[in-house]
Amino acid sequence: MTKPAFDVALFGEAMLLLVADQPGPIENATGFHKRTAGAETNVAIGLSRLGLKVGWASRLGTDSMGRSLLATMRAEGIDCSHVISDPAQRTGFQFKGRVTDGSDPPVEYHRKGSAASHMGPADVDEPWLRSARHLHATGVFAAISDTSLQAALKSMDVMRAAGRTISFDPNLRPTLWSSTETMRHWINELASRADWVLPGMEEGLLLTGQSTPEGVARFYRERGAKLVVVKLGAQGAYYDSDAAGTGRVDGFPVAQVVDTVGAGDGFAVGVVSALLEGRPVAEAVRRGAWIGARAVQVLGDTEGLPTRAQLDEARL
Repeated sequence: MTKPAFDVALFGEAMLLLVADQPGPIENATGFHKRTAGAETNVAIGLSRLGLKVGWASRLGTDSMGRSLLATMRAEGIDCSHVISDPAQRTGFQFKGRVTDGSDPPVEYHRKGSAASHMGPADVDEPWLRSARHLHATGVFAAISDTSLQAALKSMDVMRAAGRTISFDPNLRPTLWSSTETMRHWINELASRADWVLPGMEEGLLLTGQSTPEGVARFYRERGAKLVVVKLGAQGAYYDSDAAGTGRVDGFPVAQVVDTVGAGDGFAVGVVSALLEGRPVAEAVRRGAWIGARAVQVLGDTEGLPTRAQLDEARL
């Protein structure tokens, strides 16, 4: 049997992130620091830093933002052979404010009609996708357009048919959906195609109506998930799985929360990487909690994502 070309494949939108240089309303900022943003790209970067072979499929404009993002992803060692640079489209971007009280920072998106939103089922190269042993998907890519939703569904169907594993992070973006009901339907439809489902507790309440992590996990387990990990913020996480039953993992202490954006993506990096290495579920969730805690202590979305050497030093 041919060895897979990639450990993990991802589809998703990359955006240029402009982070305000001072706390307060975004409109009062006089300078910004340039970063990368995007749920799938955050995970791709995190997995690549840990030594996994990662392939990322997307669309960018040929503008300066698109060129910058593509260069960044390549510099992280990610295969970008299925990223299309389209001169007729523009790259999405976002502004993010700064806070000092540990709350969620204000974020302003400029992504409507972006190059990535024009992706559709034809962008799913089936042989390329099947050359990966795992697909990581999120609810963000599915939400940016009707055609990207169809691409997300197709990518998961292709991998299920090929017997590959799939992880799914709901990563809710309510403003991108036409209604809460539509969002709930499609996110749960996507989750039903995944082996490993990684909701946050607030997301779980909205998506399932269940008010406990046990209830949220049971909802997705009854719909076919082999593992559900419910993220509980500073309290850690709860898991329910075929392989390890149920359990809880404590959160890691954080001296100061700088920026909460990207914590869930860091958590996914930890869980997915460990499971693909064959680690026990509890160890995978613990690694996820550790990387998630690192992520909230830095300004950007990816600065807290560790290298393999840092992971080894932490004995995780």
